[in-house]
Amino acid sequence: MATDNANPTIWPGLSGKRALVTGASSGLGAHFARVLAREGVQVTAAARRISKTTALCDDICAGGGRADPLEMDVADPASVTAAMSGQAFDIVINNAGTTASASAFDHQPEDFDRIIDTNLKGAFHVAREAGAAMVARGAGGVIVNVGSILGLRVAGHVAAYAASKAGLMQLSRALALEWARHNIRVNALCPGYIETELNRDFFASDPGRALIRRVPQRRLGQPSDLDGPLLLLVSDLGRFMTGTEIVADGGHLVSSL
Repeated sequence: MATDNANPTIWPGLSGKRALVTGASSGLGAHFARVLAREGVQVTAAARRISKTTALCDDICAGGGRADPLEMDVADPASVTAAMSGQAFDIVINNAGTTASASAFDHQPEDFDRIIDTNLKGAFHVAREAGAAMVARGAGGVIVNVGSILGLRVAGHVAAYAASKAGLMQLSRALALEWARHNIRVNALCPGYIETELNRDFFASDPGRALIRRVPQRRLGQPSDLDGPLLLLVSDLGRFMTGTEIVADGGHLVSSL
């Protein structure tokens, strides 16, 4: 670990690496892209809406980081293959995701398919393309699948989402087992309820405040609460970690039912 007091290396092995972050147009994906760029990682910010990732990358570069946008729909295998052709990444953050809130009886087949196609199959498409490139290059790499505590416990009206995230946990373990011999580490980061621009209004409502009271720490997580777990998983400090998950949820997972 470097000891230069002017610029100490807190997270070894990151500077100069290349990372792909999916779902980077907003929320946690945009935040993860900024976090990695601050650590000297060259970031590729991928999303269906390239205009938003372009603005993000421009902002990162203006601050001295390195980032470039990539248009990609993770739910479309052809889009993933085309976008990642010729690309080689040391780090992949599989963050793209979607959800819908409805009772199991009211979940329409097309909604169920959309959630599974994005959250589970999309992560597989990206991991497979990135993993193949890592193997071909022979340098290994790191894949972090962004899960949820709803992949480890359950709540009402999110059957498809919970199923997709539970599947993502097993996918992470399966890929970790297969790819360990190639020096590819695959882990999952499982956030609890994290405040973003997409859910801020809900958590300010009465139902949202009631949910917050069920979190043992009695607060929402902030995106920055995920920085340490993320950087541990992608840096050399986590080099003996694969096939596991880190939960960051303020104790929600162990709260009483």
